[in-house]
Amino acid sequence: MSECSSSSHIKRGDLVVFAGNSNPDLAEAVAKSLGIKLGEVEVKKFADSEINVKINEAVRGKDVYIIQPTSYPTNDNLMELLIMTDACKRASAGYVNVVVPYYGYARQDRKTRGREPISAKLVANLITVSGADRVITMDLHAGQIQGYFDIPLDHFTAIRLLSSYFKEKAFDNPDEYVVVSPDLGGVTRARSFADYLKLTIAIIEKRRPRPNVSEVMNVIGDFEGKHCILVDDIIDTAGTICNAANYLKEHGAKEVSIAATHGVLSGNACENLENSCVKEVVITDTIKLPEEKKIQKIKQISIAPLLAEAINRINTYESISGLFEDGK
Repeated sequence: MSECSSSSHIKRGDLVVFAGNSNPDLAEAVAKSLGIKLGEVEVKKFADSEINVKINEAVRGKDVYIIQPTSYPTNDNLMELLIMTDACKRASAGYVNVVVPYYGYARQDRKTRGREPISAKLVANLITVSGADRVITMDLHAGQIQGYFDIPLDHFTAIRLLSSYFKEKAFDNPDEYVVVSPDLGGVTRARSFADYLKLTIAIIEKRRPRPNVSEVMNVIGDFEGKHCILVDDIIDTAGTICNAANYLKEHGAKEVSIAATHGVLSGNACENLENSCVKEVVITDTIKLPEEKKIQKIKQISIAPLLAEAINRINTYESISGLFEDGK
């Protein structure tokens, strides 16, 4: 998308975008797409690791956007977001919008056993109490987290961006491609991805004997002799997704690629991907990709133009509903 053009619409206030330390490159790209400079803020730590924030420009009455994925180190980045939000609110910002492309703790969205927390709801409460007026996020692990907030939340998806990467290849040979959901819970995501490319889907039935470990029990659908595109929201340790990819390859798949919104890539994830049969891994930049994790198999697509367009429309009171599915 080209640089956002100025609008004749009424504005909510002068636009200010601040970057936390989690993903400053993404924030810089968003600001560039908006045609503005990042706001001036200092985020430091005291000797005992307490976070200290200093907003170095006036925000009174302004429409403020704080871009901060709550990825690793999750707790530090979350506290940084909360403190920056509080600082802007206490400085009389007109609106404080928190842009959390990757929402940490999203996998703790319900109780599966007794005496468990619902941490995703706790984080929602913390963000609200810190003074946020709106939340902007992408591909929540569990869609119901939207309902944990009593303030407006805009939930975007990267499905269109990711599927576009495969569009030319799949368009020429649709019968040779199939979209695969790595589990029953991801069927809706895989179906949306497949619909954009007009492809069929297959579903992996698996079980989890313990966290981050899975066993493939069965595959529903035809995948033999085809290029499989495994679609997921998060790649964490990559153990589960690599296990699924290797199973597909061993049982007749021609090639296997992965498309996922959030490249968490914890622990030995990159090594697992390198040693697997996976041809390529397509992710977005919701989470900063360190140099040591930029392996040859990983291709990264930027969500900055989408976020910039959303911010521009919110700031000028334009409708953003068309962005939810289109992923422009």
